[in-house]
Amino acid sequence: MTVLVVGASGATGSKLVEQLLVQNQKVKVIVRSPEKLPESWKTNDNLQIITASVLDLSEAEMRTIVSDCDAVASCLGHNLTFKGIYGQPRKLVTDATRRLCDAIKANHPQSTTKFVLMNTTGNRNRDLKEPISFAQKCVIGLLRLLLPPHVDNEKAADYLRTQIGQNDNYIEWAAVRPDGLINEDTVTPYEIHPSPTRSAIFNAGKVSRINVAHFMASLISDKNLWNKWKGQMPVIYGKNY
Repeated sequence: MTVLVVGASGATGSKLVEQLLVQNQKVKVIVRSPEKLPESWKTNDNLQIITASVLDLSEAEMRTIVSDCDAVASCLGHNLTFKGIYGQPRKLVTDATRRLCDAIKANHPQSTTKFVLMNTTGNRNRDLKEPISFAQKCVIGLLRLLLPPHVDNEKAADYLRTQIGQNDNYIEWAAVRPDGLINEDTVTPYEIHPSPTRSAIFNAGKVSRINVAHFMASLISDKNLWNKWKGQMPVIYGKNY
């Protein structure tokens, strides 16, 4: 299996690459600054490093990159700096998701390609009409006004829900929603739910980035797990928090 990972140099994306390599998958990564990557990646025969900004690639280049990929995983996010939050590109995650899906479709693959998007519990799955309190609605409304990355995350998931949907001929998808992300060195017990079991604003849980990466890698490689969660937005919590 060949998997393309975008956002591979980020805190969670790098963990996903490592989990996929542990599974002995072939991995492609698109990164702007390959010099920052671990040395072990540069000498790994199962890893192909493509030096580029994902939104700067031409349509033809994008089609070539995804042409032999069985799955695409996006861990893209905005840097937590003023420029990262309020500068361009404001629709990084949404535009990358759309362009990658367009490239997959343009190739007319013989079997469906998995697309796994890292999202957030602050975004509701509107297919399930998930209820939230009035207070949380107010806070989310403020986030939409004040934090462009939140809107970007919402629109990326909405693209998969509404434009790819449940019966696309070429793409199947899942949007993984972690709660508060923390750093840990090893995979620990975690639990998966169809919807949040606690308020993402007023009673947020925690989950380690390596656990999120482990679940995303498992979705890609485990057919039964994929069939359980495809077309959905599973929520992941660490069991110890």
